[in-house]
Amino acid sequence: MFSFRKPSSSLCFALHQQRAITRLALVIIHLYVLAFYPIGVPPSAGPGWPGQSARFLHRSSRICYQSRSVHDAVVTRLTPEDIKKAREAKQAQVKPVRQKLSDRARERKVPATRISRLVNFGGLAVGLGIGAIAEVAKQSLGDMSALLDSPLLSEANAERIVDTLCKVRGAALKIGQMLSIQDNSFINPQLQKIFERVRQSADFMPSWQMKKVLEEDLGPGWQEKLLSFEEKPFAAASIGQVHHGVLKDGREIAVKIQYPGVAESIHSDINNLMSVLKISVILPEGLFADSSLEVLQRELAWECDYKREAECAKRFRCLLEGDDFFQVPEVIDELSGTRVLAMELVQGVPLDRCVDLDQETRNQISFNILQLCLRELFEFRFMQTDPNWANFFYNSETNKVVLLDFGACRSYPESFTDDYIQVVHAASVGDRATVLSKSKDLKFLTGFEAKAFEDAHVEAVMILGEAFASAEPFDFGVQSTTQRIQSLIPVMLRHRLTPPPEETYSLHRKMAGSFLICSKLNAQIPCRDMFLDIYNSYIKRRQSQPPEMMS
Repeated sequence: MFSFRKPSSSLCFALHQQRAITRLALVIIHLYVLAFYPIGVPPSAGPGWPGQSARFLHRSSRICYQSRSVHDAVVTRLTPEDIKKAREAKQAQVKPVRQKLSDRARERKVPATRISRLVNFGGLAVGLGIGAIAEVAKQSLGDMSALLDSPLLSEANAERIVDTLCKVRGAALKIGQMLSIQDNSFINPQLQKIFERVRQSADFMPSWQMKKVLEEDLGPGWQEKLLSFEEKPFAAASIGQVHHGVLKDGREIAVKIQYPGVAESIHSDINNLMSVLKISVILPEGLFADSSLEVLQRELAWECDYKREAECAKRFRCLLEGDDFFQVPEVIDELSGTRVLAMELVQGVPLDRCVDLDQETRNQISFNILQLCLRELFEFRFMQTDPNWANFFYNSETNKVVLLDFGACRSYPESFTDDYIQVVHAASVGDRATVLSKSKDLKFLTGFEAKAFEDAHVEAVMILGEAFASAEPFDFGVQSTTQRIQSLIPVMLRHRLTPPPEETYSLHRKMAGSFLICSKLNAQIPCRDMFLDIYNSYIKRRQSQPPEMMS
């Protein structure tokens, strides 16, 4: 007779702790993999195209039930007036309303020095350890309701993580918010819930700390330029909070004020995270984590420079002047500085609140968002790379999308876009050889990789090109691309010889975000003609340039 002895609580805790640390490494891997392939995009509904390897296709069959006739019968009984009322009711759900803080947000001083921030992170680490021990004790005593995949991610510890990130804000909170909008099939569901709660709430500064930033940046007379100013913010995010103001001429404005110490703490916050990972878990050599975090640090530093953001916003306003669908608010120069940015107040709702709109409107929003992403890269060569839902506000009264938050903008050289557009085009027509050769030109590969890596890389690109290959409207409501890309990741990490091009970190984050917006809205839009129009315009423009500009 064999007997089973339950592992000790200490052993369980050690195993769970190592598993949770490994998941933290996977979070970094996820950010890194985005630099190679914008995962999180859905597949096409078709079987692929000539030249696509069948051994990489992993499609699950779906059972179709005969319910269409019942649905059609119900629809035939609806009058045009009924349909009109239903549409108006859905439209009312996304009518512009004034933003307000999350109910979870609290007034708390921002830890402004590196030592005070380190104390908070240290307190979190101790709290997580105590919470995990308590969770293991519950499980060892047979409390099945407390049985979780990881005690470190228990409900009590989730509260500790959210509380700390919302208090310290800055780089750590920004990473959490970035991960909250990624496809949740990659990230552990418990982590996903934590990041979603982090995205929806952040604490705000007390008035004295907020006014100190305003006076240091704009001078003691800043309030004389305003008719009114609300001291309590209506929004709070990772890097700053936003207040409502009214100019002397009656125009309403949004004043974004950066948290003190956030810009100076970016490097130390991320370096502390990397130190934990390097000590606690062996990261794959193919991850090139140092390169990933170096790029992330640089991009976060850009977002903390509000003077730079103001110039980027003005540039985008110029580029999209007269556009029928997009609007960029005006920058108010006299109330803007390095840590304060004032812009025209806009009305609308984030795109994730547009899911109940009619199909036609959702298709229109998604088509324009994806088209703008391509135009930013191949026409403007200047992109806003943060795809957070809250950076796109839909106004149902004007039927326009307002673009917000230009801190993550960056330019792309023609030497990069010339090769990149050929990679996308090759994927859209099933040309695997060109995908491989242009990927080498872009330095995704050195040319000395194993055949297994080359095959996996090309297949990942081909999967991501499916949207632009489909002759029919592409159905973004079907999701399996993430899983198909994930199946290739082990090969890529094992055989990769070089980090990805620096330009692709933020580019692929934006592309993944644009595809996820389309997926969230269950869009069905023609993508091939959209891309071909931009591709043909790009080639024509480049061919019309003098030879010296083509080199």
